[in-house]
Amino acid sequence: MHVTPSYDEIVRAPKALLHDHLDGGLRPATIVELAAEIGHELPATEPEALGRWFVEAADSGSLERYLETFAHTVAVMQTAPALRRVARECALDLAADGVVYAEVRYAPEQHLTAGLTLPQVVEAVLEGFAEGSAAAAERGTPIRIGTLLTAMRHAARSMEIAELSTAYRDAGVVGFDIAGAEAGYPPTRHLDAFEYLKRENFHFTIHAGEAFGLPSIWQALQWCGADRLGHGVRIVDDIDPHTRTLGRLAGYVRDKRIPLELCPSSNVQTGAATSIAEHPIGLLRDLRFRVTLNTDNRLMSGTSMSREMALLVDAFGWGWPELQWLTVNAMKSAFIPFDERLALINEVIKPAYAKLL
Repeated sequence: MHVTPSYDEIVRAPKALLHDHLDGGLRPATIVELAAEIGHELPATEPEALGRWFVEAADSGSLERYLETFAHTVAVMQTAPALRRVARECALDLAADGVVYAEVRYAPEQHLTAGLTLPQVVEAVLEGFAEGSAAAAERGTPIRIGTLLTAMRHAARSMEIAELSTAYRDAGVVGFDIAGAEAGYPPTRHLDAFEYLKRENFHFTIHAGEAFGLPSIWQALQWCGADRLGHGVRIVDDIDPHTRTLGRLAGYVRDKRIPLELCPSSNVQTGAATSIAEHPIGLLRDLRFRVTLNTDNRLMSGTSMSREMALLVDAFGWGWPELQWLTVNAMKSAFIPFDERLALINEVIKPAYAKLL
């Protein structure tokens, strides 16, 4: 018998999240407080109104305009106390939403304007996540968080950030990423960093196939060697919509079980998908791609993992089997050791869903 999950039930179900930006998930009230401390002017000074502004500004259908909203969040994340606070609150917010494992990414090079060094940025964020995870465990909502260090694809610090990532690999940094506008900034500009990471046996994902199509995905995989695709939603361009026949690249992605870090609400906002109901996640699930569900930027999308799951339940009629499938896919694709992934799947996720199915 098909059971439609309620929103409250979804919140309580364990979730795994692979694609969440630290600077895209701040609490509006925190932004207001931190901005007041440094004299940064905001488009609104009342938390609820500010939260609405972020969502509305991100609803432009343009990735470039979407990225402009980050000027305000990054501006208030320039000191160690601010970074610790934002990371701590991120851990608590995700845990309260039922997330048991999360990989949260940020670009250290964007947090240097007040004099912090790159290592100081990383250490402040790691401390914040440790504090938040400890507090979440005390509240009965334990969460494991790994961080991804992101290099900006339009900048020239990717090797530096790659080396920083491996320097903190035993302290909580589990992977590397590049992000930013895709058009005009192909991932192949950062080949030296990716070659270095492969030599160091380190994991990395690449934002690809969001605002730019198949060439971006092809380069990320075949030139750079990405373990996962950040978004990757445009892989649907290599699938015949009528016959569901896969092209060479789509077939490779499915056959190799390359994880797709899909972010439905964000994809609609940036124009990578026309609506939730027409988001390719439905087709990609039917064709058994390694689909994962993610939030991208919770503030800009006014979303959470529970909300993203609820949207798919409404759009596609999915139930607990599909939600468990998405969650297990994410844990299979996580950048932590296999035995730790397996423990979360077998000891936390599957037992919880067994009670719901």
